[in-house]
Amino acid sequence: MERQDIKKKFIADAMLGRLARWLRFLGYDTLYYPHITDRALISIALKEDRVILTRDTGLIKIKGLKASVLITSNNVEEQIIEVLNSLKPEKIDFMSRCLVCNGIIADITDKDLIRDLVPEYVYLNNNKFYRCNSCGKIYWEGSHPGKFINKINRLLKANNVFLC
Repeated sequence: MERQDIKKKFIADAMLGRLARWLRFLGYDTLYYPHITDRALISIALKEDRVILTRDTGLIKIKGLKASVLITSNNVEEQIIEVLNSLKPEKIDFMSRCLVCNGIIADITDKDLIRDLVPEYVYLNNNKFYRCNSCGKIYWEGSHPGKFINKINRLLKANNVFLC
């Protein structure tokens, strides 16, 4: 598939749950249903103009698919590079999508609104919180996002993937 055909909305097949989660972390609209059938996957991709991410060589041969990317690696880090090499993104919008449901994450402007929804230590030691607009999951700036961002930056640099 040519790079210009790649869009930034995906649907991952049942074999690519970890990749879907990483793409959400990177800000890409990525649907993932662990028990989805090929027929349902294709239907959603066509209805919502999504790129199918799959490890199934038979699936990408089905006529009528608009866009798909065959993921060849078993390693999630290599899978991320495969997708990003296809995309050539201008920038990565870290932590703008919920890792659980793919919803949009928004800033919580009043910290007191989530006082009873996070551990007391987290509430007392953090000032920035975010909430998924779809499932309500609360996020905060702990050490994990920074570690993930550093890991992605090292991965991109090591594989000569540069953001425009």
